[in-house]
Amino acid sequence: MTGDVVNLRQFRKRQARAEREKQAEQNRLSFGRTKAEKSLTTALNEKASKTLDQGRLEAHRPVSDGDED
Repeated sequence: MTGDVVNLRQFRKRQARAEREKQAEQNRLSFGRTKAEKSLTTALNEKASKTLDQGRLEAHRPVSDGDED
């Protein structure tokens, strides 16, 4: 009924290393995007903005003299 002797310092280091790796994996899933993915998103957003602006109607506003009191 004897257990294995465990070095507590090594156990803590191993546990901390595993926790850091787990956090790194979560960060890769949340924030990790390649440069190509980022540039594709930017290009699509710019194209959508240009398409939206093409259909915009400009309203002609009367020019005021500045004496609107």
